[in-house]
Amino acid sequence: MSTPPPTSDVLGWPQAQQDEHWMALALAQAWQGQYTTTPNPRVGCIFVREGQILATGFHEKAGQGHAEVQAIAQAKAHGVSLAGSTAYVTLEPCAHHGRTGPCAEALIPTGVSRVVAATLDPNPLVAGKGMAILQRAGVLVEHGVLQAQARWINRGFFSRMERGRPWVRLKVATSADGVTALNNGVSQWITGEAARLDGHHLRAQACAVLTGIGTVKADDPQLNVRGIDTPRQPIKVVVDSQFEIPPQARLLQEGVVWIAHANAATPAWFAEHPNAAHLLAINAAPPRLNKERQKTDLPRLLAELAARGINELHLEAGYGLNGSFLQAGLVDEVVQYIAPRFLGPGLGAFRLPELTSLPTGQQWQLHSHESIGEDLKVVWARSSV
Repeated sequence: MSTPPPTSDVLGWPQAQQDEHWMALALAQAWQGQYTTTPNPRVGCIFVREGQILATGFHEKAGQGHAEVQAIAQAKAHGVSLAGSTAYVTLEPCAHHGRTGPCAEALIPTGVSRVVAATLDPNPLVAGKGMAILQRAGVLVEHGVLQAQARWINRGFFSRMERGRPWVRLKVATSADGVTALNNGVSQWITGEAARLDGHHLRAQACAVLTGIGTVKADDPQLNVRGIDTPRQPIKVVVDSQFEIPPQARLLQEGVVWIAHANAATPAWFAEHPNAAHLLAINAAPPRLNKERQKTDLPRLLAELAARGINELHLEAGYGLNGSFLQAGLVDEVVQYIAPRFLGPGLGAFRLPELTSLPTGQQWQLHSHESIGEDLKVVWARSSV
């Protein structure tokens, strides 16, 4: 957590500027749960009084105390009174009984005088109810401070709650001229080690990592997180319409793996596989079947994944499946690692139909860019989300 400036400096700022400063620190708290909170949102909380931080907390894992409860426990452990303080929370305090009690009710006995939430909780079980509980108890409540930043770090949770599907992040590594592999199939390694490690950070943040059967056959990937200190591996999802995946595929040997097919027969080896307890077949066939070979219905698959608690879906596939997701309008974010090299003829990142005219309107916007080792990382976000 960043060290706040001296009390005299903060207290001299306008209230709106103070609120943004403290909320930024609460967001830094929330990000400590970047790898572990799924399917819950990442939430941070800090208590402040007279320009000084009294307690901090973040939600680490589903079933454990939420950020507010963790901060309250920290204050109690150190004998710190929270009376008259302001609580900055990155998401509206919950109002329902789940695996833990309502945070809104837990805040009231502390004597907190004001609660500032970055954004309201889109969960129908909360959706303003937490702020209403606090307001009825005489606590001043506000929301909307650094709301865009708070939604971004929980974009998967908001997508699942508001749209009924995960946030889809597509990751590609290309040369400066857009090549992902040579025509002979060679692709390792286009980008440097730092970019590859950063890609594993993205995998670790996701609830699930998805690829296609073509990539499995061509590269036999493990599709797990390596080189990152994380206690949780994301679920592996394979789009395999005809259930062609071989039992010896490396990604099947450990971890939770879901095979998305299109009304295909489950192979005999599936139930007897050494990792069978962690394998699941998901039928995501199109709504209307015919005698032709069916392809997995991608919108149906996303709905199935959301129903199973998947917030962020990290897509690492070949140009065919990448193109299918893009053409269907199902990609929300593209993370592109660009290597400083020109490779000439080769495979592109996406298989898309040829256009005869330029599209109108701005479909994508540049979200961020930064150097990662010798490579450039560019993040594009769909304008409509």
